[in-house]
Amino acid sequence: MAKNNLPLKEISIEELFMSGEQSIYEIPIYQRNYAWEKEEITALIQDVYDSFKKSPKSTYYIGTLVSYHKGDRVFEIIDGQQRLTTISIILKAFNLETKNRLTYRARKRSDDTLKSIPDFDVDDKDKGIENGFKYAKSALNDLISINDKNEFEKYFRNNVHIIHYRVPKDIDLNHYFEIMNSRGEQLEKHEIVKANLMQKLNDSERVLFNIIWESCSDMKVYVQQNMNQLNPELIFSKSLCGFGPESFDDILVLLNESVDTGSLIQNWRSISEILNPENSDIRKIIDNNNERNNSFQPIIDFPNFLLIVLKLTSITKTDFDPIAFQLDDKELLNEFKKAAMTTSEIKLFAYNLLKARFFLDNYIVHHSKEDDTIDSNPWKLQVWNREEQAKKGVLRNLCNDKQQDILVQLLSMFEVTFTARQRKNYLFYCIMFLMSKHKVDNSEYTAFVEELADRFFYSVYLDASKLNDANTPLPGSFDECMLYNNKLNRAKIYMSTSEVFSDIYGNGLEKSKGIPLYIFNYLDFKIWKKYAYGLRSGKMKEKSLERKSFFADLGCSDFGLRVFDQFYFSRTRRSLEHYYPQAN
Repeated sequence: MAKNNLPLKEISIEELFMSGEQSIYEIPIYQRNYAWEKEEITALIQDVYDSFKKSPKSTYYIGTLVSYHKGDRVFEIIDGQQRLTTISIILKAFNLETKNRLTYRARKRSDDTLKSIPDFDVDDKDKGIENGFKYAKSALNDLISINDKNEFEKYFRNNVHIIHYRVPKDIDLNHYFEIMNSRGEQLEKHEIVKANLMQKLNDSERVLFNIIWESCSDMKVYVQQNMNQLNPELIFSKSLCGFGPESFDDILVLLNESVDTGSLIQNWRSISEILNPENSDIRKIIDNNNERNNSFQPIIDFPNFLLIVLKLTSITKTDFDPIAFQLDDKELLNEFKKAAMTTSEIKLFAYNLLKARFFLDNYIVHHSKEDDTIDSNPWKLQVWNREEQAKKGVLRNLCNDKQQDILVQLLSMFEVTFTARQRKNYLFYCIMFLMSKHKVDNSEYTAFVEELADRFFYSVYLDASKLNDANTPLPGSFDECMLYNNKLNRAKIYMSTSEVFSDIYGNGLEKSKGIPLYIFNYLDFKIWKKYAYGLRSGKMKEKSLERKSFFADLGCSDFGLRVFDQFYFSRTRRSLEHYYPQAN
């Protein structure tokens, strides 16, 4: 089938304003006046400068611009005029002449003010534009060091990029405005990624890619619940708790057998599907599913999950450097651009997205919608499946009681330690392990997660070379200890001595340079495990030698066992006494 190219193009500020065919960007009368204030302009310049200082060769994505080509290189700006005007103002603050013009149609005061920069020698000035120039000039003078001025100007022109969407001539503009008004925001970065990837697929492949993407993007419910349009039993087994297909093409065959793909093939020249996916046929099928009551609080958002899947997809390449890869949604467009995936790699990515999402939902803890209470652990590790007799979805624990307990404690320990939805390295390693197995053995998985916790402790937190001056792990430290030749490192862990700990964190006689949260949480897990595998197994009597020995090892008197029975890793700790010891 023919591949329709989406009218979506990534361009630099240099290309937008200073090179190519001479163009006019026309802001129509229905757009509001320029309204950016000092805080917004200063924040933009600061963010771009921070990106420049971090990596002078990096790309900074400034957002999206939507225009309608009226002909004769005149583009009517539909969305993004505030950002576009700000860019024009900053270029003038650099004292740069622009080849392409920004004009305000039927708004003479604004147009004359733009043309009069920097002298503003007009009687009737647009104060918003005049103040915007002053704010931009001030920010460039105050934030940018003298030595960086010239190089930063080049960076702004060549490395700051915008995504330009040129609305096709045959689009229904009234329908487009309805979409924009209901949405009220710019294209998200992950929507731009989706559009770019789909350009390389044929029509039927796009349909399947869209189904997978939309099903996986809803992070609050089990992915099995979102795939009913593809006969989920063929993908997730009859009970819906396994994963069967071995490739994207395998699933494509299932799609063609399950539904009339012709009725789902979209007119990809239209942007309505990209901008407003909740209106699509796929979204309606998903939302009509009546078994969506098993919702939960996701531990990661969709853009950051996409980065985990991209890293999983890229790590098999011989030239891929996992340490240089950034699990941070701020770098989403950069990382996908660097990946430069071929059509076959995009199909592999889509397959990995669905499979990784299955493992995320069913093999990693999530937080229920219940509040943290002393008597109820809100962390759940449950598989969603369908019982044949009940004909409805039910939840069951992943493992037997002992494995279930230790996995819940370990995985929730990682979660309360690494709370930010970026840089969830532990999650990447867990899913990488699960994806490598044709069939997951829960005992082996439990052993791996405990090994992961130990390797973090001994190979990162007890290795001074992997810590900065505040004892926080340096970038790449986790990959260095967990990966070898881009595969999981399963070598024997070197168990450091107590002297190594005191060398790094001190012996308590002097103020420490900092003790990371992971140290305390790992210690909590070890104490809980000592209880769970010792006293709880039948040696709990108050006068027993085992119980006396247990508390003696902890260095305290017997204070009862209820706290151990109720223990779980809370996201809202009610006691910080082991962080801030109190005097008796």
